[in-house]
Amino acid sequence: MSAKSIEIRVAQPHEAAAIAAIVMAAYAKWVPLIGREPMPMRVDYDKAVREHRFDLAVEDGAILGLIETVPHPDHLWIDNVAVAPAAQGRGIGRMLIAFTEQRAMVAGHPELRLVTNGAFESNIALYTRLGFEVDRIEDFLNGTAVYMRKPLHAT
Repeated sequence: MSAKSIEIRVAQPHEAAAIAAIVMAAYAKWVPLIGREPMPMRVDYDKAVREHRFDLAVEDGAILGLIETVPHPDHLWIDNVAVAPAAQGRGIGRMLIAFTEQRAMVAGHPELRLVTNGAFESNIALYTRLGFEVDRIEDFLNGTAVYMRKPLHAT
């Protein structure tokens, strides 16, 4: 299937279990690397879906990926990006971030921000390719948290 067959839409509260399942599957590969569940695996998604915006990448009725965002006065925070393992490598994460970037610009947010684990080198590399820069690095749970930001400019 092509990217053209994927639609992005806002999640509904009844989709919390499906969202949680994708997050658990997507982040499972990191558990051996860091020796614990990454923070997104510890979230109550019933609550999160009620409190945050989740945009879903959907193809033929199946949720392939998600992006969770929280608006702040001076930026749009990306709390989570996850793609189902079977759908990884198709550009769905990049598609969700590009969608969110456009949505943030329309809403007047001057930048996107996120945090990732310093051990997740492939994620840091992807975010860097997408125009994010490291803002700061902090110690976090026997590792590091890498805070990144992407200034937005209307096109």
